[in-house]
Amino acid sequence: MIYNREYQESIEEKILAPYAVHASSSKGRKYPEAEPSFRTCFQRDRDRILHTTAFRRLEYKTQVFINYEGDYYRTRLTHTLEVTQIGRSLARALGASEDLVEAICMAHDMGHPPFGHSGETTLNNLMKDHGGFDHNHHSYRIVTEIEKRYSDFPGLNLSWEVLEGIVKHETEYDKTDALEFDPSLRGHLEAQITNVADELAYTSHDLDDGLRSGMITTDMLYGIDLWDMVVENFGGDACALDDLARHQIIRELIGLEVNSMIYSSLERIQSSGVKSLLELQSLPYNVVGFDDLMTKRNRVLKDFLYKNMYRHYRVVRMQKKAERVLSDLFTAYSEEPTMLPPQFQALITEKGKERTICDYLAGMTDRFAVDEYLKLFDPSLLP
Repeated sequence: MIYNREYQESIEEKILAPYAVHASSSKGRKYPEAEPSFRTCFQRDRDRILHTTAFRRLEYKTQVFINYEGDYYRTRLTHTLEVTQIGRSLARALGASEDLVEAICMAHDMGHPPFGHSGETTLNNLMKDHGGFDHNHHSYRIVTEIEKRYSDFPGLNLSWEVLEGIVKHETEYDKTDALEFDPSLRGHLEAQITNVADELAYTSHDLDDGLRSGMITTDMLYGIDLWDMVVENFGGDACALDDLARHQIIRELIGLEVNSMIYSSLERIQSSGVKSLLELQSLPYNVVGFDDLMTKRNRVLKDFLYKNMYRHYRVVRMQKKAERVLSDLFTAYSEEPTMLPPQFQALITEKGKERTICDYLAGMTDRFAVDEYLKLFDPSLLP
């Protein structure tokens, strides 16, 4: 038997929750296309995202540690893959569309500039008089206009539901602007899953990188409820934290949080009484999330990471370097736009000088931005 698109969609109708997004009920694409024979619309969207230039560049964009700090720390790409894995697990347990969650997860950070959140803050400051810069909105622009891969339309022509999930991606650090996607409605179930998978992934994996780097030690973590719970479940000697023990503890932490997320979300869904996608999106609260106690425990861990890792002097030094690199490049290109590659010079009339320069900088990897900075400002590299 051949499992064509229609058969896969019929399976979805049987196994997905009635308040989940079903591929067969998609609102479609802005530019009509014939759908493939053996992939649902969301599977096709996932594949289109995977093949973009912006997705590949995530390999060399900072999560917390800049690329040259070492190849064993998370990058935007490894973070994205980890978010996707957690997101699919949550989707499967809650009766949501795994394919839609996967597509949104894979696209959610494509708009990040080099140097992580410090790079985003710098570009936003540089663009304050020209519309600002937000990586969520830039992710949307990448998939709707910036990527040039098709002759019939700009961007990737993704399904409505994937675009809505990208636009309504919202965490503690990411805010949404959903004017084109009915801001009175909350993100659909799959968008909400992506949001919590993102937070869960970066909290647990930043802790892992912090321990690996030596910025955080086990002594510093005692008294934090989540850490104490995980260590108790681990049952080993958390003081002698070799690589194997660290992997086991982080795995225990992720498992604990995923299980808690599933049970609390299911309880919230059931108590809400929702029976359809529209009913779920019309609720005055998100259904996917931790219970109050686990939320408080996560808050303590996040505050710890902010104080002891994100504000660690090594990370702050990198942030200041990033600010200088992007600010100086922005100024140099603004003063002499002919230093931009020809394809970007051609966009100035359409997009404006500042937005064109911002798009060019946002697309850079950490390594490319540093190399470009050295070419322009290091006298020793003069021919």
